[in-house]
Amino acid sequence: MDHTLPPKTQSELLKRAQAIAGLTIAELAQRQQQAVPEQLLHAKGWIGQLIEQTLGASAGSRAEPDFAELGIELKTIPLNANGQPKETTYVCTVPLNDLATSWQASWIRQKLNQVLWLPIEADPELPIQQRRIGSAILAELTPLQDQQLEQDWLEHMELISTGRINEISAHHGTYLQVRPKAANNKALRTSTDEEGQSIQTLPRGFYLRTRFTAEILNQHYIS
Repeated sequence: MDHTLPPKTQSELLKRAQAIAGLTIAELAQRQQQAVPEQLLHAKGWIGQLIEQTLGASAGSRAEPDFAELGIELKTIPLNANGQPKETTYVCTVPLNDLATSWQASWIRQKLNQVLWLPIEADPELPIQQRRIGSAILAELTPLQDQQLEQDWLEHMELISTGRINEISAHHGTYLQVRPKAANNKALRTSTDEEGQSIQTLPRGFYLRTRFTAEILNQHYIS
């Protein structure tokens, strides 16, 4: 089977994910004929790209779920030495001007509708080559998760739509954070202030807090 082609069914995608569970990054990279970087500082996102290539993700940088035909997003969960999420999870960019009219219509809600979560060891004491891939979790939002994410989204959108984007801090949101996401402080975007005047500000991204991804892991392993 050519795994560079997108999977045609959800079952086929899950079989591909199950087939790489337990493999080390070195073993997976060898299958894809890639060299493992010595460190990830200047290769951020490399592991995610390796997983995408292996599973046949088709979206690339386009604004659609990674497995567009299936409506499934792919997200890796780097784990610390205790098996807990090590960092927040980037979801998508925050619209600064073309704001969605509702949570259900928002791009982030569409991205999170159905997600294939893939835990991966990320203890810095463990060489990249030796880090293992865990068992994939295909999950939809529970009603309570959906409700809390909507509340967080509304809180952030209220600040953005009223020109108070610079008031957003890492303390806002129970599950969902908004943080700057730019290569440098010169990559500015246009937004508006409280008076409706145009201002230049850093682009922002939606990030899921570790408490959310820890909940995903707990739901899966407890069940």
